Amino acid sequence: MHPLTHDLLAPGPTRIMGVLNVTPDSFSDGGRWLDRDAAVEHGRRLAGQGADLVDVGGESTRPGSARTSEQEELDRVVPVVAELAADGIAVSVDTMRASVARACLEAGAAMVNDVSGGLADDAMPGVMVGSGAPFVAMHWRGLLTDPQERPAYDDVVEEVCRELTERAEALLRAGLAREQVVVDPGLGFSKDAAHNWTLLAFLDRVVALGHPVLLGTSRKRFLGRLARRGGELPDDPSTPTDRDAATAATSLLGAQAGCWAVRVHDVPSTRDALAVWEMVRRAQDR
Repeated sequence: MHPLTHDLLAPGPTRIMGVLNVTPDSFSDGGRWLDRDAAVEHGRRLAGQGADLVDVGGESTRPGSARTSEQEELDRVVPVVAELAADGIAVSVDTMRASVARACLEAGAAMVNDVSGGLADDAMPGVMVGSGAPFVAMHWRGLLTDPQERPAYDDVVEEVCRELTERAEALLRAGLAREQVVVDPGLGFSKDAAHNWTLLAFLDRVVALGHPVLLGTSRKRFLGRLARRGGELPDDPSTPTDRDAATAATSLLGAQAGCWAVRVHDVPSTRDALAVWEMVRRAQDR
């Protein structure tokens, strides 16, 4: 077992995973942290603000994005992972490639966060079996090559739960230990706004699958069109950086449902929202 597995996944308050995109084209902050030194400094900042782990990604998964080459992804993330890990910061790597996962684990990463759940690269489960590190398997129905593609579900909660269970069971058959597997309902991936809101309303059913749950809503488009007091939706969505208050609210929903961690760009707003929830829980227990 990876030495940080117990600490990262042990029962306790909902963790905060800070997002560090080492990319030129991520939807929210593409290009801001592409420089290695800037990325490392931001990773340290996220940890200092209260992130329990920093999620380093070198390939954008926004709808319509083209895949980054393997070498480019390695060049972007491995030095950043190595430097942050050397500082004692718990680091996860956000990648769909087994080669990148292996290199980052060797550089000191404590976790792998794969939006494809191991489906994009057949070698990924083998890398994880050998490492003993936690593995986040997101609900995935393929690359979002067409940003206008309309996802279809008869019952989004039932189908996401079933498909996550099938993916987790496949990973266990491949040799991963049960305590390694974390699941993510994949809000915004092959899901429209209505699907996202429904999954948020029934997060307890995802938690009931029995695996730690990572919730990733941060700055996503569906949070940019919130109903006004009269119930009407605005004509134009807000910009990604204007969605941190809404992200903090969904983080609180995740904590209330029992999610293991929430993945966010802005740590302080979510940190404070989760602190409020923790204070209320303590008051209830007195």
